[in-house]
Amino acid sequence: MQAAAQAVGQQLIIVYASSDGDIERAFGAFVQRGAGAVFSSTGAFMINNRERVVALAAQHALPASYALREAVEAGGLMSYGPSFSDAMRQVGVYTGRILKGEKPADLPVMQPTKFEFAVNLKTAKALGLEIPSTLLALADEVIE
Repeated sequence: MQAAAQAVGQQLIIVYASSDGDIERAFGAFVQRGAGAVFSSTGAFMINNRERVVALAAQHALPASYALREAVEAGGLMSYGPSFSDAMRQVGVYTGRILKGEKPADLPVMQPTKFEFAVNLKTAKALGLEIPSTLLALADEVIE
């Protein structure tokens, strides 16, 4: 991500959060350093606190992108990441293979194969952003 940011002349601000106070401090740092947007990664803590992250992004008028569609359902601007339902389907396939006698250690490591792009137009409007129709056409889900 650092190399990509530098390639387009942007500075990447990386902040780690593992408590509610960390989330508050992260947004304080983003505002203080003039961040133009936020990306919230996955991880149990961030997934469980997505509503708080979405609320702080809205409070500070920062466009935010997320790794999971559920954040967009909670009011986040957009997401691009693995399909949770497809991942659960893969878990079912693995479970079936194990129940039929295959050894878990013999099964290959699986990577996500289906990704979803979601956009929340209500959030875009609140931020004063117009999402190009070409981008909307690529979305798997558009929330209005």
